[in-house]
Amino acid sequence: MKLLFLACLSPKTGNHTTAERIRSYIESAGHTCELRDAEEFQSPADVADLLARSPPFGGAMAIHLFRAGRLLLDIQVPFGVIFGGTDINEDVKVEQKRAVMEQVLLKARFAVAFTDKLKEEAEIFLVSQSNKIYVQPQGIQTEVNQKICWTEFLRSSGVRSEHVDDLRVFLLVCGLRRVKDPLYLVRVFSAWHCENQRNVLMIIGPKIDPVFTAEVEAVVNRTTGVFLAQGRSQQELHAAMTHCFAVVNSSVSEGMSAAILEAMDLRVPVLARNIPGNAAVVQHEVTGLLYSSPQEFVHQSQRLLSDHDLRERVVRNGKVYVEEHHSLKRERETYQRLVDTLLSV
Repeated sequence: MKLLFLACLSPKTGNHTTAERIRSYIESAGHTCELRDAEEFQSPADVADLLARSPPFGGAMAIHLFRAGRLLLDIQVPFGVIFGGTDINEDVKVEQKRAVMEQVLLKARFAVAFTDKLKEEAEIFLVSQSNKIYVQPQGIQTEVNQKICWTEFLRSSGVRSEHVDDLRVFLLVCGLRRVKDPLYLVRVFSAWHCENQRNVLMIIGPKIDPVFTAEVEAVVNRTTGVFLAQGRSQQELHAAMTHCFAVVNSSVSEGMSAAILEAMDLRVPVLARNIPGNAAVVQHEVTGLLYSSPQEFVHQSQRLLSDHDLRERVVRNGKVYVEEHHSLKRERETYQRLVDTLLSV
């Protein structure tokens, strides 16, 4: 079967990585999967026209019910959808978007949520379609097969310390858009840096929202102890993670943060904002540390710095958690089975 797969494919984002991984599962089962950026299409009619011009398409999939799923409403072939996180956490608050997502969910043959919590939220806010919503966590596997010159990496991002090896770098991994809230910790972290200049915050990720990116750049440029690194390939990012003191998440909402899971897999401590999407994968003081304010972030960071046993415990448990709950094999089997349902009449 030839399958159309729509997703938001901004380079070096978790969405892009997830879409590519699922595409590989589909193709390894013997299907053809054409992955396209949802931003290429203006309306559902554009996608319907594409499928009409290419009769071999037998089905479709989309990541994110509103941004990509709405584009499948006019097609005549069966399709499935994957919740992106912001669709359930944010878009359902807008009545017009919620109504569109309900139509998508009603018409879809299946839907996939990354967590039980995301499925529960979908059932609360959208027309109940519990029987077609499957829970499948993201599959994670990291390989640090690319070396990175840490000193050069830091200097290219504006760090001018003479004692780079002594720095404790907190790496905030996110695409530059408001829902990731990369400025949430900046003021308090800068004050902490002034108390101990070994502690620095590095924000790293692709520039997704140009207006917001300019705002972030302006704030970082006038803030001591906080730096902005350009987005890197997944291999380079993983290499950078292994050099940092901890990986940080400060998002307003998350479906499932791949960066958090990748850090766990790489045995790097995680400090994550206490929101439902993060709390679904980070158990406080077991697989990582959660915080609910910038001040609490500093407190938890100080614990991580002073308590060696705590650091060792969350690193060890985080690695075990990823191995037990985020299997690539199980993820591949789930998507291959679901794609097969698009073939049935």
